Amino acid sequence: MLQPPNGNPAPPPLSMPELPEVETVRRGLLSVLEKKRIARLDQNRKDLRFPLPRDFAARVRGQKVERLERRAKYLLAHLSGGDVLVMHLGMTGRFTVHVPMSGDHRIAKYVHQTGADVKHDHVVFHMEHGATITYNDARRFGFMLLIPEAELEGHPLMHGLGVEPLGPDLTPEYLARRAGGKKVDLKAFLSDQRIVAGLGNIYVCEALFRAGLSPTRKAATIATKTGLPTERARKLVAAIRAVLNDAIAAGGSSLRDYRRADGALGEFQHAFAVYGREGKPCARKGCRGTVRHIVQSGRSTFFCPKCQR
Repeated sequence: MLQPPNGNPAPPPLSMPELPEVETVRRGLLSVLEKKRIARLDQNRKDLRFPLPRDFAARVRGQKVERLERRAKYLLAHLSGGDVLVMHLGMTGRFTVHVPMSGDHRIAKYVHQTGADVKHDHVVFHMEHGATITYNDARRFGFMLLIPEAELEGHPLMHGLGVEPLGPDLTPEYLARRAGGKKVDLKAFLSDQRIVAGLGNIYVCEALFRAGLSPTRKAATIATKTGLPTERARKLVAAIRAVLNDAIAAGGSSLRDYRRADGALGEFQHAFAVYGREGKPCARKGCRGTVRHIVQSGRSTFFCPKCQR
């Protein structure tokens, strides 16, 4: 569960951008943030979802962004002074970049239906090389924290996160080991951030379809009784990687709030095989099934009951 800085439980999970959208943002920001120095920061309010860091402007002034990484659905800007700026986009957070020599350059942004009102420009980074990076967030469910590098791994936000789905640690062996003996359904198992970090509702549905596995199947069935991976586990790992890579290549999915790096809509929603397609024919060649919608753990699940077993 998401934890605020004081360690108290956060409000219930909200509808957030998923890993491909956040990775698209990271890649879009690389050229204006990574290896660049922050000349100054303008802070236009005291808080977003949580209070903004104490002495925020003073602590980042003059700092160089050594690396811009993603962990799960968080952006991590590693600063030269030893802190890590952790950023979460919430539901409506967006970055807009202005580069004076080349005009406005909009970087993979989340745009709420009310639009990009300047009154929601809450944090502005002025970079030494001339770029201005503005964080706009109409509903203020995003947040920014400064965490010492040495404390990052043990911080409540990061502690206990599972493996990265596009990293080398997601293997059939790993999934089988974590699934062994588990009675929860496969959808809930994959959505657990302690198992696989950053894998959200849309892409779990799509990965399960590609792997031909029912979301209601028990997680334990992807492992043998001795804890070894079955063919199901191997198909699942391949499907997870494929669907995430395809989504990143398409610039993410534009459902309500997301836009890609050039300001156009992300296009992966046009490639959904099951998500949002209740009552429509199954997209799998040769299958005559119909996509069904159910609710699991309060979240919508879409699948084909005929070819997903």
